[in-house]
Amino acid sequence: MSWSEADIPDLSRRVAVVTGANSGIGFETARALAAKGARVILACRSRSKGPQAVARIREAVPGADVLFDSLDLASLESVAMFAKEITTEIDQLDILVNNAGVMMPPLDYTRDGFEQQFGINHLGHFALTAHLFPLLQATPGSRVVTVSSLMHFAGWIHFDDLQAMKSYNASLSYAQSKLANLLFTRELARRCKEARVDVIAAAAHPGSTRTELQRHSDLMQAAVRFFAQNPPSGALPTLYAATADGVGGGDYYGPLFGVAGPPARALSSPLASDAVVARKLWDVSEDLTGVSFPPLEPLDLED
Repeated sequence: MSWSEADIPDLSRRVAVVTGANSGIGFETARALAAKGARVILACRSRSKGPQAVARIREAVPGADVLFDSLDLASLESVAMFAKEITTEIDQLDILVNNAGVMMPPLDYTRDGFEQQFGINHLGHFALTAHLFPLLQATPGSRVVTVSSLMHFAGWIHFDDLQAMKSYNASLSYAQSKLANLLFTRELARRCKEARVDVIAAAAHPGSTRTELQRHSDLMQAAVRFFAQNPPSGALPTLYAATADGVGGGDYYGPLFGVAGPPARALSSPLASDAVVARKLWDVSEDLTGVSFPPLEPLDLED
């Protein structure tokens, strides 16, 4: 399969939210969506880098309909405030890209007491998607794309120590959060299918891509220096999942050759398809965040 930005369909009158859109894959995802006519909201933590990213996209795509809204996924209060503000600005949401993340930092905790990687990469996006789900349900054919990683293969959901109170390994905690991204995607897809809700939940991974994400790991920085894609190429699996025809609920996309290449169906670990673990993680995520998804109901197109 050969697929590039040129294959993204016209996205005029579509609205997208991309988290972590001020740099790397998130920036390239937002830029490419805007270039195809979508209105794109850059959901970023940095109040300085977010507006700078908006300016860079407008420079690259004259007339681009892009704006910045502050979102700190390490704060459930910020997530709720962002969602509340967004719902006053837009009445549809065609594409939600859960892209932001942290990778292998020293042990630290979010404002709500969650281990940083699990809290930001999974719980923050879980809560954000739940808050925005009424908009997604009200938009025919909407999609939720969550960015995972090849590292999910090393992941295991440690329900007895999700906040790393007993022990902490930066790499394994990152792997756990990326596995959680896939489990969340597939459980959301299952629930949408059972309720006949017209929302596609899919996932993607960028393979090996040079971004700021590797800044906490000297080993990862060295690895991507010698063999890695540039961010525009790394964003293609996400863009495919968000816009291409034929994408289904629970699908997972990555580079054709695993670490590089055009987007294609990606392999995932057996645990990433474990329905029992996925349902337990969903319940635990609701308990930890205090945020529940609204009732999933089919969109009545006759109204």
